This record gives sequence, C-alpha cells and structure tokens, in this order.
Amino acid sequence: MARVAWPGALAAAFLLCAAAEVALGAKRVPIPDDLRDVVDDEEDDEWRSWGASHWRGPGRGDSPPPDLSRMDPPALQAELLRGQTGPSFGFVKLRPGTPRSREDVVGIATRWSNVLRTGSVEAKFVAVDFVTLMFTMERGRDILELKEFILSQAEAYEFKIGDKVFRRPGDPPLDQVLEKLQKEKNHKSQEEL
Repeated sequence: MARVAWPGALAAAFLLCAAAEVALGAKRVPIPDDLRDVVDDEEDDEWRSWGASHWRGPGRGDSPPPDLSRMDPPALQAELLRGQTGPSFGFVKLRPGTPRSREDVVGIATRWSNVLRTGSVEAKFVAVDFVTLMFTMERGRDILELKEFILSQAEAYEFKIGDKVFRRPGDPPLDQVLEKLQKEKNHKSQEEL
C-alpha cells in the first residue's frame, strides 16, 4: 500500500515544482507610474451610477412625487402621514364600556408592544389612564402598519396621531358612544330608585 502512495506523492511534488518554475519564470509586465495617457473605457452606466442616491420615497417605486398643491386636505394629510419618517407619537382610546383594572391596561400596552416588535415595528405603548394608551415610535414610516394593527385589535376603539383620528369603518365618534353610555347609566340608576 505504501508503494502505491509514493508514486502519487512524487507526481504531485513534480507538478508543484513545475508550476512554481512557470510562475517564477514568467515575464512581468511593467506598469508605469504616469497613467495620464491610459484610456479606461471598461465602465458602463450602471457602474458609474453605483452608490448614487436614488431616493424615491417610501413605497412609491418609479412614480413621480405627487403634486401637493392640487390635493384636497384629507388626501394631503394622508400623503404626509405616509411620508412620515421621524419619531412619532399618538394615542389610542380603548373600547368604552368595558371595565378594566390598571393591570389590564398595562397588560394590553405590554402585549401590543411585544407583538409589534416581532413584526419589526418599534412602537412602545404606555398606559395613560383606564381607557387611553400613548404610543411612541422611532421610525414614523411604520405608522401605517401600526394603524392597521391597532384597528385590528378588539380592545381598541380609535387611534389618534396629530389631529387625525382613525376608527373602524362604521364606528361613530367616541363622544357619541360616551354620551350613549352615560344616558344608559343614568337610565339604569333612575330605574333603581
């Protein structure tokens, strides 16, 4: 077995030495220090534009920016909300008429923060009172995902950022719901008397 391995090892060593001789004996091409007369035409347009900033805005692709001067106020506000990139904060009103303890509200805030974090949305919720949560987020560009998430939660009634209020389609304004609940409460208390 050892006799079979020796010829293979000798052949490999011979080939290695031959390759080294060729590499060492090859003629070297001199490169001059003055390269002013060298024409470099190997670059194409893609190479020249590599690294250049081509910001098109969030989610716009190749479409041109919208003409803000011709938009009505709700469309303008929606466009500005979509383009929000800095830190943001807002409030969430929880569904009225449901009694909650302090621990319940804190639990909702913690659960929502954790669920959003798994979806790569950095939003932190803090309980303000028994029916209000405040949120903060570092990347405002995630505001549309946050809005969609909040309005999909059973505990949430409305979502407010700036002066814009978002509710599920068909839900009446919170003031009307609170009035209705107050009237029902007053009616019950009068019946008990």
